[in-house]
Amino acid sequence: MAKANGIRSGKKLSVFDTVVFLILVAGALIMVFPLVYMVACSFMTKNQILSAEFSVIPDPWQFGMYSEVLHRGEFIRGIRNTLLVAAPVLVVGGFTSSLAAFSFAKLRFRGREAMFLALLATMMIPFAVVMIPQYVMFTRMGWTNNLTPLIVPGLFGNVSIIFFLRQNLTSIPTALVEAAKIDGCSYFRIYRSIFLPLMKGALMTQLILWFMGIWNDYLAPTIFIQDDEWFTLQVVIRSFNDQYAVNSNYPLIMAASVIAVIPTLLLFFFFQRYIIESLAISGVKG
Repeated sequence: MAKANGIRSGKKLSVFDTVVFLILVAGALIMVFPLVYMVACSFMTKNQILSAEFSVIPDPWQFGMYSEVLHRGEFIRGIRNTLLVAAPVLVVGGFTSSLAAFSFAKLRFRGREAMFLALLATMMIPFAVVMIPQYVMFTRMGWTNNLTPLIVPGLFGNVSIIFFLRQNLTSIPTALVEAAKIDGCSYFRIYRSIFLPLMKGALMTQLILWFMGIWNDYLAPTIFIQDDEWFTLQVVIRSFNDQYAVNSNYPLIMAASVIAVIPTLLLFFFFQRYIIESLAISGVKG
């Protein structure tokens, strides 16, 4: 009797797992389809895209749009500007974020917990709330219409990275700090020689995620930059839409979008294991 009940419950569980699996597969296909269709459209003709008959397979295939996009100066300039933002922000901002995380995790000073909670509270403020005050402030400082407002704030660190790295450092014994102090090490040398190598993997993971955010950032460059000389990549693609959507040149817009997506997809696929592990570790260690 017990064996029969076990078989019945096992079948119910198997049916439930199958239903859940099918729902997840359907959800995955729905989420991936826009990306697949974007890639397909980049190889289609304008007439096929505008045709009333829906199709995912290009007929005929055309490969010239990618070459045309890469030969456009504004597209290459957009990539250059985005990298000009990313490079100093990731190098300097990564350093300041890791230094702050070390301080909050291992140093003892008055008001440490209150300062950390205040820092975390800023994560709850959406950018839409502060973008107008920031625009007014940067305009009065003469920073708008160039890359300065996209670079300077990031140099002081990223709150999310500080939080994740602090969580990562909590698993490392604080006794290491005391032992290093006895040996005559300064706090900065302790950070540089002991803790920075230990959190190198987590830091690299967070910098990859930060780079993906900078690469895909659209709202901040749109607000702070009006001069097309300093447009970042996503704003350049927006300008392509303004220029070529009138002529229904959607294959060119799709080709530009595919090229823009490739770096972030490659980064995620090559480093997804480290990204997931970093997020999991940061979430369970307190």
